[in-house]
Amino acid sequence: MRRVLERWRAGFLLLVLSLLSMGVQALSPLALNDDEGAVQVWPAVTVLMDPSRSWSLDEARQRVGEFAAPTTAFATLGQRRDAVWMRVPVQVASQSDGRWVFDVDYAVLNRIDVYLLSSRGEVLRHVRMGNTVLAAERPMPSRSHAVELDFRPGEAHELWVRVESLGALIVPMTLNKEPAFLSRALREQMLQGLLLGVGVCLIAYSLAQWLTLREALLLKYAVLIGGGVMFSVVQFGIGAQYFWTDVFWFDMHLAGISALMASTGTFLFVEEVLRGPERHRWFSPVMKAGAAFLVAVAWAYGVGWIDLHVVSKVIGTVGLMPGLMGLPGAVQRARQGDSVGWYFLVAWLGYFVSTTIMVLVIRGVVPANFWTQHSFQLGATLDMLLFLRVLALRLHAVHEQALRVAHERDHALSVAATDALTGLLNRRGLQAALNEALPAGKPGQITAVYLIDLDGFKPVNDEFGHEVGDRLLVAVSDRLRALLRQADLVARLGGDEFVVLAQGLSNEAHAQRLGEELLAAFQEPFPLDGLIVRVGATIGYALSPMDGSDPHHLLQRADAAMYEGKRRGKRRLTRL
Repeated sequence: MRRVLERWRAGFLLLVLSLLSMGVQALSPLALNDDEGAVQVWPAVTVLMDPSRSWSLDEARQRVGEFAAPTTAFATLGQRRDAVWMRVPVQVASQSDGRWVFDVDYAVLNRIDVYLLSSRGEVLRHVRMGNTVLAAERPMPSRSHAVELDFRPGEAHELWVRVESLGALIVPMTLNKEPAFLSRALREQMLQGLLLGVGVCLIAYSLAQWLTLREALLLKYAVLIGGGVMFSVVQFGIGAQYFWTDVFWFDMHLAGISALMASTGTFLFVEEVLRGPERHRWFSPVMKAGAAFLVAVAWAYGVGWIDLHVVSKVIGTVGLMPGLMGLPGAVQRARQGDSVGWYFLVAWLGYFVSTTIMVLVIRGVVPANFWTQHSFQLGATLDMLLFLRVLALRLHAVHEQALRVAHERDHALSVAATDALTGLLNRRGLQAALNEALPAGKPGQITAVYLIDLDGFKPVNDEFGHEVGDRLLVAVSDRLRALLRQADLVARLGGDEFVVLAQGLSNEAHAQRLGEELLAAFQEPFPLDGLIVRVGATIGYALSPMDGSDPHHLLQRADAAMYEGKRRGKRRLTRL
């Protein structure tokens, strides 16, 4: 009697479920034919929200009349805290072998329960998937959540799928023949490998350049790129598959943290690239404050103070601010013909569009498909390459600025050490040259310092004027430079006094001969634009190391020798 009652109750329950199912929106069963390699599941889906996140399959089946077609976009249920039950009627062709791979291609879903029911309502298979399931317990070792199901050829079935996640409920579901599933999985792996390789190379390049140049912009670029690369690694299941298998904290937190990291790097990068006197004085503080705020949000999320819903709202609002705040500066630079402005505008457009698409998919407004699921990744890759060009232009500008500063500094030093009239070294330049040359003298070689004072210069100045006197001084400097070796130096101390510094002389006789050549240079007159002017010279000189190696002492000794020559009658070469 008890068995009869149990059978009657089971039959009554099936009758009730059948009657209730009549109230469900009529959808055509999903037809599985082996001629089709892959079939989209979403067109046949009806859904029911489970606010308690606790209903069993039987409890969900008792509410079968409450299922309805999704009101959200294709393959996305938006961001919700409820668990969601999905019901899919399936009709398998009689010629099918019945073996199909059910795939949910959104790696960051936390838990997925898949039930395969026969036409009589019996559960043929129950499997649990999701990124909170140990790798050893997953039905297939794939990047996405996949399981091979055995349908009965020629019969009707139902797929019941329960999904819950702390993030968005994006559920791009397909039923695939194994070759089609493997082919698509391989293409996705190749795409991820390519994009990941580009990102890693750019990070390595920026860090290597930073180690060489110590330019802060390179580190900010590395943070920006690192966040985008890490987000893709998490979002598409590459990290859980290869890098941190069964470390669930990474799967639960790294997507949000990496997105915040990418936005932080964007704040810092845009601030430095567009910083300038034409920007409002609040531009840099606000951009840095935005970056600091995102770091604080990432920390709060990492320790569990806020959940992924809050992080998504922050990324969808504050995360768009770098582009919006940098837009006026980029437009202004573009109008000025600065290519940095144009590159930034294109990068900002890509960043804004890709981020907006991702946010709308998460919120269930835009359908989830290959392009929308990869929009942020493709947009981030575009930004990486465009910002790399911006980085190159910025570093080139910094390099050019450094060269200009160095040139201006060298010019200033040159002016400070050069006589304005003749272009020779002045007293300061001579002192620096002596300080460098005398201590570096080689053993067995002599350095000579000749101090030359013109004889008869004042009468020329008095008779013909200062302009002719200046031209005479220039002519004397030219003649001295033409006489000497390229390594020798000529300086003008002031007035009509010159100094010659000659290094690498072999002996004292060599120094004496050079002095005599200098003295003989004044025997010929100086033609000055129609004037023929004659002046002589009195030369005193000292030798290093024989007369000492101190520059100041050696110059004083040559000066004293010159005055001794003057006392003896001028126009002579003297060494004390």
